Amino acid sequence: MTLTKLQEAEVCWHAAPVEQAAALAGDLERGLSDEEATRRRAEFGLNVIERRSGDSPLRVLWRQIDNPLIWVLIASSAIAIALGKVGDGLVVMAVVVLNTLIGFVQEYRAGKAIEALSAMVPENATVTRDGRQRVMPVAELVPGDVVAIAAGDKVPADVRLVQARNLNTDEAALTGESTPVSKTVDPVGKDAEIGDRLCLAFSGTLVTSGAAVGVVVATGYRTELGRISSLLEESTDLQTPLTRALAQIGKVITIAIGILAVAMLAVGMARAVSQGSTLFDAFRDSLLFAIALAVGAIPEGLPAIVTIALAIGVQRMAARRAIIRKLPAVETLGSTSVICSDKTGTLTRNEMTVTAAWTDGVEYALTGVGYRPEGHVELAGKRLDSPPEVLTRLLLHAALCSDATLREEDGAWHITGDPTEGALVAGAEKVGLRVDDERRAWARVDSIPFESENQYMATLHRRSGRDDVLVMKGAPEVVLQHCAIAPEDREKVLSRVEGMAGQGLRMLAVASRHANGAGAIHESSLWGLQFDGVVGMIDPPRPEAIAAVETCRRAGIEVKMITGDHRATAEAIGAQLGLATAGRAVTGAELQRTTDDDLRRVANETRVFARVAPEHKLRLVRALQAEEHVVAMTGDGVNDAPALSQANIGVAMGITGTSVSKESSDMVLTDDNFATIAAAVEEGRRVYDNLIKSLAFVLPTNLGLALILTCAVAFFPFDADTSRLLIPMQPIQLLWINLVAAVALALPLAFEHKEPDVMDRPPRSPREPVLSRFVLARTVLVAVMMASAALALFLWEYNTALAAGVALDDALAKAQTMAVTTVTMFQIFYLFNCRSLRDSVLRIGLFSNPVVYLGVGTVLLLHMAFVYAPVMNRVFGTTPITVTDLGFATLVSMVVLPVISLEKWWRGRSRARATAAA
Repeated sequence: MTLTKLQEAEVCWHAAPVEQAAALAGDLERGLSDEEATRRRAEFGLNVIERRSGDSPLRVLWRQIDNPLIWVLIASSAIAIALGKVGDGLVVMAVVVLNTLIGFVQEYRAGKAIEALSAMVPENATVTRDGRQRVMPVAELVPGDVVAIAAGDKVPADVRLVQARNLNTDEAALTGESTPVSKTVDPVGKDAEIGDRLCLAFSGTLVTSGAAVGVVVATGYRTELGRISSLLEESTDLQTPLTRALAQIGKVITIAIGILAVAMLAVGMARAVSQGSTLFDAFRDSLLFAIALAVGAIPEGLPAIVTIALAIGVQRMAARRAIIRKLPAVETLGSTSVICSDKTGTLTRNEMTVTAAWTDGVEYALTGVGYRPEGHVELAGKRLDSPPEVLTRLLLHAALCSDATLREEDGAWHITGDPTEGALVAGAEKVGLRVDDERRAWARVDSIPFESENQYMATLHRRSGRDDVLVMKGAPEVVLQHCAIAPEDREKVLSRVEGMAGQGLRMLAVASRHANGAGAIHESSLWGLQFDGVVGMIDPPRPEAIAAVETCRRAGIEVKMITGDHRATAEAIGAQLGLATAGRAVTGAELQRTTDDDLRRVANETRVFARVAPEHKLRLVRALQAEEHVVAMTGDGVNDAPALSQANIGVAMGITGTSVSKESSDMVLTDDNFATIAAAVEEGRRVYDNLIKSLAFVLPTNLGLALILTCAVAFFPFDADTSRLLIPMQPIQLLWINLVAAVALALPLAFEHKEPDVMDRPPRSPREPVLSRFVLARTVLVAVMMASAALALFLWEYNTALAAGVALDDALAKAQTMAVTTVTMFQIFYLFNCRSLRDSVLRIGLFSNPVVYLGVGTVLLLHMAFVYAPVMNRVFGTTPITVTDLGFATLVSMVVLPVISLEKWWRGRSRARATAAA
C-alpha cells in the first residue's frame, strides 16, 4: 500500500487483517529500504512530539501590568512627578513594581506537559531495514517500518502486530486499564475502544512480558500518545472564581475612582477659583487631591495579601499530603462542585484482589484487600472458622500454576510478576497456605506458559509420596473445554461465571488431574481434567476513598468516576463507593454518539463512565463547566492529562502518576489517596473564608480613605494665607496605611482556624459575588465610622494647634499625624471583629490565633516609629503627638468593637428567624 493511499483511506488498523499491515511494509522479512524510509519520513515527518513553548517572560510580565488598577496607579505616579511631587510619584511607582513582581513570580511557570510526553517515547528501537535488523533512533521510524519489541521495552510508535508470543503491555497510563493487556494479532471490530484494540501496541506503553513483531502504522502526532498531546494543547487555562471576582472588583473600583476623581477635580477647582486661585493653580492642587484619592482608594496591598494567604494555604495542604503547583488552585478547591476521578490507583488500590471463589456448587467470599496475606473466608455473610478443603485445593492449584511472588517491604506487600497471578498467590495465603513452602513441596516439573492465543497456562508438579498433579488455569470457557464435564454442568458453570463477571469480577477457572509417571506436559495430557472451580478478582476501592466520597456528598460535591476499564467493573466499583445511579454506566462509545447539548445532561445525571477515551474525558469536563460547575479532575495517567489541564483544578497522583499528569495538574497528592482531596477541599474552603475576612477588613480602609479625601475637598476650609485647601492625609501617608498597616494586620487572618460548618455547606456558586451584600454593608458601615472619626480628630487637632500658636505647617503635620493614627488604631480594633464574620471574638477564643497579636504588635511598633522617629517624620511628613492625643485616638477608635458586635448579633437573629420560618 502506498503512503498516498494510506493517507486517503485513513485505515482502521485495529480492524485490518495482518496481510494489510504486511502490505504497508512491502516485505516483512526485508522491511523498508533506506530510500523508501527517507521518502516516507519526508512525507510524514519525524516520529517526535514537539515541545510546546510556554508564554515568554515579557508576555507574563505584561499580564501583571495590564490591569485597570495598575494603570490608574501608573498614571497617578506620572502626574505627581510632572507636578513636582517626585517623592510621592516614586513611592507610588515602587508600589506598582512590587505588585508586578509578586504577580510575575506567581505566574511564571513554563508548561512542561509536552516535554513529559516526549520523555515517554524510548530513544532507540529495533527495526528491520534492507533485510538487516538494526537499532536506530525512534525519531527516524516511519509508517511501514517492521519493529521488534520484547519484555521491558517501551513501544516506539503505534504498531499493528503481525507476530506475538505471550505479549502483554501495560496500558494503564494510556487507557486506565488496571492490569496488563494480553495482545493478539487478530483484528477486532471497527468500533472497538482503545482498550479493546488487542492487535495494536501503542506508543509509550510498556511491554511487561512476551515478544512481538509489528508494522508501524502511526508516528508522531498520529499516534494515540500524539493525539493526547494535541488535546492537551487544546485545553484552556481557566480563571479561578476568586481571580475572576477580584478582576471584576478591580474594574468596579477603577470606574468608581475615575468618576469620583473627575467629580473631585471639578468641585476642587470650583471652590479654589471661588477663593481667588488662578485656574492653573486650582487645577494643579485639585489634581493632586485626585491623585491622593486614587492612592487611597486602590487596595494596593490586596494582591500581596491574597498571594501570601494562598501561600499559607499551600503550606497547610503540603502538611496534609497535597502539593499545590499553582497558587490559585488553593482557592479553587474551596469552590469545587464536581470531582471527576479516575478509578485505577485513585479510588482503588491498584492491587488485584481475589474476593470470591466458586467451587463444588458453593460461592465463598474472601476478605482482606490487596496483596497483604491476612484475611478469612465467609459463606453467606458468616465467617468460617477454617476454609473448606475444596476451596483450599482450588487456591493451592491456582497458586502453583502461577509465577508471581509476594514480598514485604517497609510494612507493605508487593508482587513480582503479573498482578493477576499475584492476586491468586495472596488469595492462597489468606486461606492459610504458605505458597513458598507449597511450591517447594510441589516441585514444578514442566509447564506451558500462558499465551494469548491459547488463553491458558498449564503446569506439572511432583511431590514425594504423592501423585503427580497437572494443573491448568485460564479463561473459564477454554478451561472447561479440557474438562470431563457434562454439557449441562458446563452451561451451569458458564452461567455462574457470567453472573460473577457481571459484578465486575475478572474470572479465572482452574482444573487439575493426577498425572503419575508423566515427565512432561503433552497436548494429549491436557484433556479429561477435573474442574476445580473459578476465582473472581477485582481491584478493590480504598476504604478511605469510600469515606471521602461520603464527605464530599455531605459537602454538596458531586463525585463522578471516569475510567477506561470495562463497564461491569466500573459499575461494581461505583456501587461499592456509593456512586450507584439509576441505569447503567455510560460508556465512551455512547458518549461518542452524544451531541454536545445532550452531553451536558448526561454529564450532570451520570456518576459512572466506563471505557472512556481521553477526548471523552475532555468533553465531559467541558460539558460540566458549561453547566457552570467548578470541576476538579483527578488522574494518574497520560490519558488524564488533557482533562487535568482543562479542569478548573487538576489533581495528579504523586506515586503512581506519570510525569505528564503531574505537569498538567494544579495539585499533586503525595499519598495517591482520594481521601486527601476531601482534606484539601476543606483547606480550600478555610482559605476562601479567610480571604473574605481579609477583604472585609481591607476594603473599609480604602473606602474610608476615599471618604476622608472626598469630604475634605467638598467641605473643608481653605487656608486664609495660602488659599489652599486643607488635606487630611498626604498621598505617601495613604500608602503607609494601605501597604504597611493594612497588610500587616490582614495577614494574621490567613491563620484563622476553619469555621465549624465548613464541610457541611454546599459549594458556593461561581456566580456568587465575592462582595456579597453583607460585605458591602459592612464595608460602608465601617468606612463611614472610620472616616468620621479621622476627620473629626483631624479638625480638632488642627484647630487646637492653631489656637495654641503652633505654626500653620506644623499644625497641619500634627493634625495629619493624628488622622493617620486614628485610622491605624481603628484598623487594629476592627481586626478583632474580622476574625469571625459571624461569631463574637469571645466565642472563637481570644487567643486561638496568636498570630493576630504578632501583627498588632508589629503595627504598633511601626506606627510608633512613624510618629516619633525623626527620619520617618522627614520621609512621611509626620510629627510627634502627645500621649493624650494618642489615648484619645485609641478611645475613639474602640467604638468599632461594640458597634460591629451589635451588627453581628442582629444578623444572627435575622438568620435564626429566616431558618425558623423555612
